Amino acid sequence: MAHETNPDESLAWRRRFAAAANNRAWELSESAARSADDDAEMLDAAHAARFLWRGIGNEKNAANADLLLGQVHALLGNGSPAMQYANSAFAFFSSGTSLPWEIAFAHAVLAHAAHANGDAALHGLHYRKAAEAVQAITVPGNREIFDATFRVIPKPA
Repeated sequence: MAHETNPDESLAWRRRFAAAANNRAWELSESAARSADDDAEMLDAAHAARFLWRGIGNEKNAANADLLLGQVHALLGNGSPAMQYANSAFAFFSSGTSLPWEIAFAHAVLAHAAHANGDAALHGLHYRKAAEAVQAITVPGNREIFDATFRVIPKPA
């Protein structure tokens, strides 16, 4: 017996799963100590979020998913994919229409990706720009969210 699906219901469920995967990956990425299993879950959740947003989201959803993937790959020491995702997100968020917290995150994740990729100059540049950009965050709670990510990014030498 075939089960008919309601397109609106399917879309709503996909959005819920995308948001849940996204939130879980960010939660794990902010942790000071992760196990190998946590790292695997973090990577799987980040890729799941990107996959789920691909068919239902907009460009901003895709850029946020790329931002998350850039951060996760940087945390795992995967320099090349970290740079790929971070550069993609940075290109979107530096286009001129982004909010202050988005600009700060884009710089922070690009700094982390550059560090993972062994590019000290790019790491230092975007780390400083992230530290400057965070000063423009005025929405309550957004600074704390940024700080939770920024504290796991290595400081330039």
